[in-house]
Amino acid sequence: MSTSTTAPDSTGAPAALDRADRPRRRWFVLAAVALAQLMVVLDATIVNIALPSAQADLGFSDNDRQWVVTAYSLAFGSLLLLGGRLADLVGRRRMFLLGLVGFAVASGLGGAAQTFGQLVGARALQGVFGAMLAPAALSVLTTTFTAPRERGRAFGVFGAIAGMGGAIGLLLGGYLTEHLDWRWNLYVNVVIAVVAFVAGMVLLPRGGRTGAGRLDLVGVLLGSAGLFSLVYGFSQAEPRGWDAALTWAPLVASVALLGLFVVRQRTSAQPVLPLDVVLDRDRGGAFLAILVAGSGVFGVFLFLTYYLQTTLGYTPMQTGTAFMPMIVAMIVTAQVQSNVLLPRFGPKVLVPIGMLVAASALLWFTTLQVDSGYGRVVPGLVALGVGMASVMPASFQFATLGVAPRQAGAASAMVSTSQQVGGAVGTALLNTLAATAATRYVSEHAPASPEVLAQAALHSFSTAYTWSAGIFVLGAALTVTLFRTRAARAALLAATAAVDADVPAHHDAPVLAH
Repeated sequence: MSTSTTAPDSTGAPAALDRADRPRRRWFVLAAVALAQLMVVLDATIVNIALPSAQADLGFSDNDRQWVVTAYSLAFGSLLLLGGRLADLVGRRRMFLLGLVGFAVASGLGGAAQTFGQLVGARALQGVFGAMLAPAALSVLTTTFTAPRERGRAFGVFGAIAGMGGAIGLLLGGYLTEHLDWRWNLYVNVVIAVVAFVAGMVLLPRGGRTGAGRLDLVGVLLGSAGLFSLVYGFSQAEPRGWDAALTWAPLVASVALLGLFVVRQRTSAQPVLPLDVVLDRDRGGAFLAILVAGSGVFGVFLFLTYYLQTTLGYTPMQTGTAFMPMIVAMIVTAQVQSNVLLPRFGPKVLVPIGMLVAASALLWFTTLQVDSGYGRVVPGLVALGVGMASVMPASFQFATLGVAPRQAGAASAMVSTSQQVGGAVGTALLNTLAATAATRYVSEHAPASPEVLAQAALHSFSTAYTWSAGIFVLGAALTVTLFRTRAARAALLAATAAVDADVPAHHDAPVLAH
């Protein structure tokens, strides 16, 4: 083993390992980061499977159970921008490890909860530390993989995990609930976090503090309050209705607060979210694609889960296993797209096509009947996996491409914010549309016999699929407009390189090699 060391790198991180070991070690870094990302993403769905058992055990009402999910999404969604800025100021490694420890502790508290309040509090704490962990994880990946070919492979894996994490959560949640106990849906995070923490301690370089300056507290408060109001407002749409004050008042407040946040970012010397991160066409298209994909796919998981369990009579374990064709299709497609097709065609081609493929899968699901059987579900699952794997890895990669290291945390936070807000908005919108469709169907086909109720549920699912397909079609139209062509991107990179040649090298210069 070599004992040679190198000088500290330009970010201030000591290069403790021999340069010959670095390429191999980068892939271990990817494994640690991907594991942490999987834990955060699957937590959005794994608890859903456990809810009926948790409700029976702790004795909370149907009205209260939404807070087990909402508490997590509120804390997570509203604090992501703060988490991204702290990753830049405090250091990616430090925030990554702190997020893992906090998430593990919160998960343990949730698993041991003896009352409804304790469970909700633990879920909110999970969201707080998840908001620290998610931006730090992606910014580690952004600054570790800069070579185009390696970057494509790394983001192919990371994007696939982000896309299929919800399905994995259903699979794992079904197994744990059926064979162990609902509490293991939370305890499993402790196991994952310990493995990721040990890997992070060994593999991640010290330092990585690239953002000099101080925290803009006014910007943080405006951004966090605006995102909190947005997620809260949409979370109330399904249980209370769109005309309820607790639904529309927070949404109106979120528009005002986020507007003030944008004004603040334009004038602040140390913005929480530098606007040039968002206003670049490629990054803006990527953020939009992630938001659209999140809004569409989380609704699919919800309604397809209901179809499999309530219509086809599947157990939780069978339901989770039923999503395996989608997971396999995602894994295979993500690698082909990232390593072969994306370098050749770019996101302007692949992302809209992926959205249209996903839309076709959703339209296929509208043909499902009470007696369709699983064989008719599989083609839609495969097509959805192909579509999502064409959207997510490319979007994750271009959402952080060209960002200066000092802004990596902010860009990564926007990725997670887009996915989280998309999921909250999509779930609330589709839930409301589905519930309205079911109610209307029953009223038009009275009396409400078991057959009518079964058809009403099927009609509500079909309504949700149709609207979700529409969201994907709209996303395809917008992203094909926003993303640059390969020629335009090459011209921009050439112009940037010409300017950089006249400017002294600096460690905060954007990484634009692609």
